[in-house]
Amino acid sequence: MPVVVSALMVMAAGCHRGESGVGPDEPHTVNAERGDPSPLLGAGDLGAEWHEDDARTGLASWPWEQDSCPNYRSSDYLAKSHRRAAVERYYRLSDGSSPAHHVVETYEPGWAERNVDDVRRVLLRCASYPVLGSHVSFDVVDPHYLAGAGILVRGRIAHPDTPNTITYFVVVKRGDTVSTVRLPDPGSRAVVDSIAARAVARLG
Repeated sequence: MPVVVSALMVMAAGCHRGESGVGPDEPHTVNAERGDPSPLLGAGDLGAEWHEDDARTGLASWPWEQDSCPNYRSSDYLAKSHRRAAVERYYRLSDGSSPAHHVVETYEPGWAERNVDDVRRVLLRCASYPVLGSHVSFDVVDPHYLAGAGILVRGRIAHPDTPNTITYFVVVKRGDTVSTVRLPDPGSRAVVDSIAARAVARLG
């Protein structure tokens, strides 16, 4: 996502940093359209303790921007400039701990698959790198997740003096649509799998 302000945002900023998703030299071939929020998870899909923000329509930042990664160049990833629409939502716990995030992007015909290729390339090039005294890494837990429809990624921020921060990323492609869920470690793979299945069901 343009995706580093705090330890969490390093990873989400590794994946979520604030640019438009398209570099200045990349072609802007399509204008953003208003997205339909229905493909987004509801707070209840994550669990009873979660609360959802309002859905945000417009062209959300690409979820895999890694501006702090030395091997990342935004202009190498062209699929994001072929997005037609995007909708996103943040989810928060009342204790103020790390938020979850869901973004659903619609691409021009043929470009959703190329976007998934771009994601895989980011995960190779930026598998591990230092940021602000911490260390960010990404491990592909399952490259053929959900019967081949998606990718399951575990992100880790190793801190020098505090416990590691673990975040899961679920990427699912269906037709011209790509759904990406970022979820703080719930402590159970079964919970991750259950939320991933609900994200797939939301795609119809």
